[in-house]
Amino acid sequence: MALWTEDVDNAGARASLPFPKMLTIDDVQGILNLGKPMVYALLRSGDLRGAQFGPRGIWRIRQDDLSAYIDAVYENTAAHIAAGQLPAAEVEEEQ
Repeated sequence: MALWTEDVDNAGARASLPFPKMLTIDDVQGILNLGKPMVYALLRSGDLRGAQFGPRGIWRIRQDDLSAYIDAVYENTAAHIAAGQLPAAEVEEEQ
């Protein structure tokens, strides 16, 4: 099995991939327009993939993982809307 930093071509040879863009909590907070406590909650729940680095356990989130989270939230929201499960109060509040 190839590591995330490796790719296997058709002949089975491994080729190095570039390292992914790593985002900070502040980056994610700005992109999602959420408070830090909510970003930490998403990480701790596993809804948003991230990893803790170093002895202080500093969180970093791959840009691809943030994109996957955003896509999943949009799909989940669309499914709730299609099923009629979005409360009317929330819809009116956004308008």
